[in-house]
Amino acid sequence: MPPVVWHSIEADEVLQRLESSVTGLSTADAQQRLTEHGPNSIPEKRHRSLLVMLLGQFADFMIVVLLAAALISGFIGEPQDTIAILVIVLLNAIIGVVQEFRAERAVAALREMAAPEAQVLRDGQVVTLAAAVLVPGDVVLLEAGNVVPADLRLLEVEEMQADESALTGEFHPVDKQWACLSETDLPLGDRQNIAFKSSLITRGRGKGVVVATGLETEIGRIAELLRGEAGVKTPLQVRLTRFGRYLALAVLAICAVVFTAGL
Repeated sequence: MPPVVWHSIEADEVLQRLESSVTGLSTADAQQRLTEHGPNSIPEKRHRSLLVMLLGQFADFMIVVLLAAALISGFIGEPQDTIAILVIVLLNAIIGVVQEFRAERAVAALREMAAPEAQVLRDGQVVTLAAAVLVPGDVVLLEAGNVVPADLRLLEVEEMQADESALTGEFHPVDKQWACLSETDLPLGDRQNIAFKSSLITRGRGKGVVVATGLETEIGRIAELLRGEAGVKTPLQVRLTRFGRYLALAVLAICAVVFTAGL
Protein backbone atom coordinates (compact mmCIF):
# COMPACT_ATOMS: atom_id res chain seq x y z
CA MET A 1 0.00 0.00 0.00
CA PRO A 2 1.47 3.40 -1.00
CA PRO A 3 2.05 5.89 1.83
CA VAL A 4 -0.71 8.42 2.49
CA VAL A 5 0.16 11.90 1.20
CA TRP A 6 -1.17 13.77 4.23
CA HIS A 7 -0.29 17.27 3.05
CA SER A 8 -2.58 16.98 0.00
CA ILE A 9 -5.65 15.84 1.97
CA GLU A 10 -8.20 18.19 3.51
CA ALA A 11 -8.02 18.45 7.30
CA ASP A 12 -11.50 16.97 7.82
CA GLU A 13 -10.62 13.93 5.73
CA VAL A 14 -7.32 13.51 7.60
CA LEU A 15 -9.22 13.30 10.89
CA GLN A 16 -11.72 10.90 9.33
CA ARG A 17 -8.99 8.59 8.03
CA LEU A 18 -7.32 8.57 11.43
CA GLU A 19 -10.66 7.98 13.16
CA SER A 20 -10.03 11.03 15.32
CA SER A 21 -11.57 14.48 15.87
CA VAL A 22 -10.54 18.02 16.78
CA THR A 23 -11.03 17.10 20.45
CA GLY A 24 -8.50 14.26 20.21
CA LEU A 25 -8.67 10.62 21.26
CA SER A 26 -10.01 8.94 24.34
CA THR A 27 -7.51 7.44 26.77
CA ALA A 28 -8.75 3.92 26.01
CA ASP A 29 -8.45 4.40 22.24
CA ALA A 30 -4.97 5.91 22.60
CA GLN A 31 -3.81 2.98 24.72
CA GLN A 32 -5.01 0.50 22.12
CA ARG A 33 -3.25 2.41 19.34
CA LEU A 34 -0.04 2.52 21.38
CA THR A 35 -0.14 -1.27 21.53
CA GLU A 36 -0.60 -1.42 17.75
CA HIS A 37 1.95 1.21 16.70
CA GLY A 38 4.52 1.00 19.48
CA PRO A 39 6.25 3.91 21.23
CA ASN A 40 6.85 7.19 19.48
CA SER A 41 10.63 7.00 19.65
CA ILE A 42 13.69 5.96 17.69
CA PRO A 43 14.77 2.62 19.18
CA GLU A 44 18.17 2.67 20.81
CA LYS A 45 20.43 0.07 19.27
CA ARG A 46 22.38 -2.04 21.72
CA HIS A 47 25.71 -0.28 22.27
CA ARG A 48 28.74 -2.07 20.86
CA SER A 49 32.25 -1.24 21.99
CA LEU A 50 34.89 -0.32 19.42
CA LEU A 51 36.53 -3.70 20.02
CA VAL A 52 33.29 -5.55 19.27
CA MET A 53 32.78 -3.39 16.15
CA LEU A 54 36.31 -4.24 15.01
CA LEU A 55 35.89 -7.97 15.58
CA GLY A 56 32.57 -7.83 13.73
CA GLN A 57 34.38 -6.69 10.60
CA PHE A 58 36.15 -10.07 10.43
CA ALA A 59 32.90 -12.08 10.31
CA ASP A 60 32.65 -11.68 6.53
CA PHE A 61 33.43 -14.90 4.60
CA MET A 62 35.69 -13.09 2.12
CA ILE A 63 37.75 -11.67 4.98
CA VAL A 64 38.21 -15.19 6.36
CA VAL A 65 39.39 -16.33 2.92
CA LEU A 66 41.86 -13.44 2.76
CA LEU A 67 43.24 -14.26 6.20
CA ALA A 68 43.63 -17.91 5.19
CA ALA A 69 45.45 -16.82 2.05
CA ALA A 70 47.75 -14.61 4.14
CA LEU A 71 48.55 -17.54 6.40
CA ILE A 72 49.26 -19.85 3.47
CA SER A 73 51.46 -17.31 1.69
CA GLY A 74 53.48 -16.98 4.88
CA PHE A 75 54.03 -20.74 4.98
CA ILE A 76 55.22 -20.89 1.38
CA GLY A 77 57.72 -18.07 1.90
CA GLU A 78 55.88 -15.11 0.37
CA PRO A 79 55.99 -12.51 3.17
CA GLN A 80 55.23 -9.62 0.79
CA ASP A 81 51.89 -11.17 -0.13
CA THR A 82 51.13 -11.88 3.52
CA ILE A 83 51.79 -8.27 4.50
CA ALA A 84 49.78 -6.92 1.55
CA ILE A 85 46.75 -9.07 2.39
CA LEU A 86 46.89 -8.20 6.10
CA VAL A 87 47.12 -4.47 5.29
CA ILE A 88 44.06 -4.77 3.04
CA VAL A 89 42.09 -6.63 5.71
CA LEU A 90 43.07 -4.15 8.43
CA LEU A 91 42.22 -1.10 6.30
CA ASN A 92 38.87 -2.62 5.41
CA ALA A 93 38.13 -3.28 9.10
CA ILE A 94 39.13 0.23 10.21
CA ILE A 95 36.95 1.85 7.55
CA GLY A 96 34.01 -0.34 8.59
CA VAL A 97 34.41 0.57 12.27
CA VAL A 98 34.62 4.30 11.53
CA GLN A 99 31.54 4.10 9.32
CA GLU A 100 29.50 2.22 11.94
CA PHE A 101 30.66 4.49 14.77
CA ARG A 102 29.72 7.65 12.87
CA ALA A 103 26.31 6.24 11.96
CA GLU A 104 25.55 5.36 15.59
CA ARG A 105 26.62 8.83 16.76
CA ALA A 106 24.38 10.44 14.15
CA VAL A 107 21.39 8.31 15.20
CA ALA A 108 22.05 9.13 18.87
CA ALA A 109 22.06 12.84 17.98
CA LEU A 110 18.68 12.45 16.25
CA ARG A 111 17.31 10.68 19.34
CA GLU A 112 18.48 13.51 21.59
CA MET A 113 16.58 16.04 19.45
CA ALA A 114 13.23 14.44 20.29
CA ALA A 115 10.73 16.32 22.45
CA PRO A 116 10.38 14.82 25.95
CA GLU A 117 6.77 15.97 26.45
CA ALA A 118 3.81 17.35 24.55
CA GLN A 119 0.53 19.16 25.19
CA VAL A 120 -2.15 16.76 23.96
CA LEU A 121 -5.94 16.66 23.83
CA ARG A 122 -7.10 13.46 25.54
CA ASP A 123 -10.74 12.89 26.48
CA GLY A 124 -11.34 16.48 25.35
CA GLN A 125 -8.91 17.86 27.96
CA VAL A 126 -5.44 19.38 27.53
CA VAL A 127 -2.89 17.17 29.27
CA THR A 128 0.89 16.97 29.33
CA LEU A 129 2.12 13.57 28.20
CA ALA A 130 5.47 11.96 27.47
CA ALA A 131 6.05 12.29 23.73
CA ALA A 132 6.84 8.58 23.57
CA VAL A 133 3.17 7.65 24.20
CA LEU A 134 1.74 9.72 21.33
CA VAL A 135 -0.13 7.76 18.67
CA PRO A 136 -1.60 8.50 15.22
CA GLY A 137 -4.82 10.45 15.76
CA ASP A 138 -3.64 12.36 18.84
CA VAL A 139 -4.23 16.10 18.62
CA VAL A 140 -1.21 18.14 19.75
CA LEU A 141 -0.99 21.81 20.72
CA LEU A 142 2.10 23.74 19.64
CA GLU A 143 3.57 27.11 20.57
CA ALA A 144 6.86 28.95 20.15
CA GLY A 145 9.71 27.10 21.84
CA ASN A 146 8.14 23.66 21.48
CA VAL A 147 9.94 20.78 19.79
CA VAL A 148 7.42 18.99 17.58
CA PRO A 149 6.84 15.54 19.18
CA ALA A 150 5.69 13.63 16.06
CA ASP A 151 4.84 14.24 12.41
CA LEU A 152 1.66 16.36 12.48
CA ARG A 153 -0.84 17.44 9.85
CA LEU A 154 -1.63 20.97 10.98
CA LEU A 155 -5.28 21.81 11.67
CA GLU A 156 -4.92 25.36 13.00
CA VAL A 157 -2.09 27.88 12.59
CA GLU A 158 -1.51 31.35 14.02
CA GLU A 159 1.54 32.96 12.38
CA MET A 160 3.58 29.84 13.02
CA GLN A 161 7.11 29.20 11.84
CA ALA A 162 9.31 26.15 12.32
CA ASP A 163 13.03 25.46 12.14
CA GLU A 164 13.36 22.28 10.05
CA SER A 165 17.12 22.44 9.49
CA ALA A 166 17.68 18.94 10.90
CA LEU A 167 15.52 17.55 8.09
CA THR A 168 16.03 19.88 5.16
CA GLY A 169 19.33 21.65 5.87
CA GLU A 170 17.49 24.96 5.42
CA PHE A 171 18.39 27.22 8.34
CA HIS A 172 15.69 29.82 7.76
CA PRO A 173 12.41 29.20 9.64
CA VAL A 174 9.58 27.94 7.43
CA ASP A 175 6.13 29.56 7.46
CA LYS A 176 3.41 27.06 8.33
CA GLN A 177 -0.23 26.89 7.23
CA TRP A 178 -3.15 24.52 7.72
CA ALA A 179 -4.70 24.55 4.23
CA CYS A 180 -4.50 21.53 1.92
CA LEU A 181 -1.69 21.58 -0.69
CA SER A 182 -2.68 20.42 -4.16
CA GLU A 183 0.69 19.03 -5.28
CA THR A 184 1.33 15.52 -4.01
CA ASP A 185 5.04 15.26 -4.83
CA LEU A 186 6.45 18.07 -2.71
CA PRO A 187 9.87 18.10 -1.02
CA LEU A 188 9.77 18.17 2.79
CA GLY A 189 10.62 21.86 2.98
CA ASP A 190 7.55 22.78 0.91
CA ARG A 191 5.03 20.78 2.95
CA GLN A 192 3.89 23.82 4.87
CA ASN A 193 0.91 22.12 6.51
CA ILE A 194 3.08 19.41 8.09
CA ALA A 195 5.05 19.91 11.31
CA PHE A 196 7.83 17.35 11.43
CA LYS A 197 9.05 15.49 14.49
CA SER A 198 12.10 17.13 16.13
CA SER A 199 11.63 20.45 14.33
CA LEU A 200 11.45 23.56 16.53
CA ILE A 201 8.53 26.00 16.59
CA THR A 202 10.19 29.42 16.49
CA ARG A 203 7.11 31.61 16.29
CA GLY A 204 3.34 31.54 16.72
CA ARG A 205 1.14 28.65 17.73
CA GLY A 206 -0.93 25.89 16.19
CA LYS A 207 -2.69 22.58 16.50
CA GLY A 208 -2.07 19.38 14.59
CA VAL A 209 -3.05 15.74 14.45
CA VAL A 210 -0.39 13.04 14.65
CA VAL A 211 -0.01 11.22 11.32
CA ALA A 212 3.23 9.33 12.01
CA THR A 213 5.24 8.26 15.04
CA GLY A 214 8.58 6.61 15.76
CA LEU A 215 10.40 5.21 12.75
CA GLU A 216 7.46 6.12 10.49
CA THR A 217 8.27 9.82 10.91
CA GLU A 218 10.59 11.56 8.47
CA ILE A 219 13.31 11.87 11.13
CA GLY A 220 12.81 8.19 11.96
CA ARG A 221 13.37 7.25 8.32
CA ILE A 222 16.59 9.24 8.32
CA ALA A 223 17.73 7.28 11.38
CA GLU A 224 16.95 4.01 9.59
CA LEU A 225 18.90 5.13 6.52
CA LEU A 226 21.89 6.08 8.67
CA ARG A 227 21.90 2.67 10.32
CA GLY A 228 21.57 0.98 6.95
CA GLU A 229 24.51 2.92 5.53
CA ALA A 230 26.72 1.56 8.32
CA GLY A 231 26.55 -1.83 6.59
CA VAL A 232 27.14 -0.51 3.06
CA LYS A 233 30.70 -0.82 1.80
CA THR A 234 32.44 2.36 0.68
CA PRO A 235 34.01 2.47 -2.82
CA LEU A 236 37.43 2.12 -1.18
CA GLN A 237 36.30 -0.98 0.71
CA VAL A 238 34.92 -2.47 -2.51
CA ARG A 239 38.23 -1.88 -4.31
CA LEU A 240 40.26 -3.24 -1.39
CA THR A 241 38.11 -6.36 -1.20
CA ARG A 242 38.32 -6.89 -4.98
CA PHE A 243 42.11 -6.51 -4.95
CA GLY A 244 42.37 -8.79 -1.93
CA ARG A 245 40.24 -11.40 -3.68
CA TYR A 246 42.54 -11.42 -6.72
CA LEU A 247 45.59 -11.58 -4.48
CA ALA A 248 44.09 -14.46 -2.50
CA LEU A 249 43.31 -16.36 -5.70
CA ALA A 250 46.87 -15.83 -6.89
CA VAL A 251 48.24 -17.15 -3.59
CA LEU A 252 45.96 -20.19 -3.73
CA ALA A 253 47.02 -20.84 -7.33
CA ILE A 254 50.69 -20.70 -6.32
CA CYS A 255 49.95 -23.09 -3.45
CA ALA A 256 48.29 -25.50 -5.85
CA VAL A 257 51.32 -25.39 -8.16
CA VAL A 258 53.73 -25.93 -5.26
CA PHE A 259 51.64 -28.81 -3.94
CA THR A 260 51.43 -30.45 -7.37
CA ALA A 261 55.16 -30.06 -7.94
CA GLY A 262 55.80 -31.67 -4.57
CA LEU A 263 53.89 -34.76 -5.65
